[in-house]
Amino acid sequence: MRAKFILLVLMIATLLSACGSGTAAAGTPSPAPTSTSTPRPVQSPTPVIPLAILIVPANMDQATSNLYQKTVYDLTQQSGMHFQVLNALTPKDLPPGVKVVMALPPDPGIAALAAAAPHAQFLAVDIPNITAGGNISVLAANTSVDIPAFLAGYTAAMITNDYQIGMILPQGNSDAQKAMTAFKNGMIFYCGLCRPFLYPNFCITNVLTYCYPQFVQIPPSEDPSRYGGYANSLINTYSVNTIYVYPDLAVKSLMDYLGTTGVDLIGLSTPKPAPGGWVMTIRSDEIKAIQNAWPDLVAGKGGESVPSPLGIWDINPTNLSPGRQRLVQQTLDDLTAGRISTGAGQ
Repeated sequence: MRAKFILLVLMIATLLSACGSGTAAAGTPSPAPTSTSTPRPVQSPTPVIPLAILIVPANMDQATSNLYQKTVYDLTQQSGMHFQVLNALTPKDLPPGVKVVMALPPDPGIAALAAAAPHAQFLAVDIPNITAGGNISVLAANTSVDIPAFLAGYTAAMITNDYQIGMILPQGNSDAQKAMTAFKNGMIFYCGLCRPFLYPNFCITNVLTYCYPQFVQIPPSEDPSRYGGYANSLINTYSVNTIYVYPDLAVKSLMDYLGTTGVDLIGLSTPKPAPGGWVMTIRSDEIKAIQNAWPDLVAGKGGESVPSPLGIWDINPTNLSPGRQRLVQQTLDDLTAGRISTGAGQ
């Protein structure tokens, strides 16, 4: 019994010795626990989304304004940009992040705006007296005279019985002479010999010549109020049913008169109000020009004169069915691309 007691005391002593071997010696300070701090996250600045601004006059007709707004809005969406429409903008009010500014006439002060935002690109759309340079690009109206005339001759021949078409132009004008040649070539491009089924009396003596188109040239000294008399020679003497009016002569008095005669009309600007026989307008396509210019503007490339292609507008579907519209548009595309020559020279 005594032996068991001694053995138990020895075992307890051994255990106590083992437990104490890992403790620090008396008088030796224990190391202080290390405090590990978690680093605060660094906040990156919020990126500024680029902004495009369209400046439209408050009095612009709603349909045209909506067309420009939709065009620029669609472009900004494709480019991941914000879009804002304003009627006016001052240099001190240019918002941060502005990348592109487009302005329609009248001039909202493009020069001052561009100087206040050198990092942005500005596009002046049909605003006179603006020069391209620096961060200002200019979209100018198309000044071609032969392509519109060719297309007018092509379209007039397409929609007119017996190809009885004609043109009114100013006398002694070299550009108008080119347009006259292009108008005739446009008719020939559509119908070849274009021989009418029923020849008017003035054609019977020489049926192998081109009886149409017919032309009337108005002297530059003529009073515009007398232009209607010249139009009558086409309508009454030569039985012309579709007329292309050269833009220099498209004064209100003449267009109003032609609207009462029952003839079909093609021109480069739509009269207000449009005559009942109005077929279509051939003029600059600013929408397509903006779409073409957009990639360079977003890329920061500016100071260019942006060419404006031609388009067909204010189409009367009674005169020009959708199928014929496609033919006219395809011909215009081919003319613009140089696949068709007007034959009018340079």
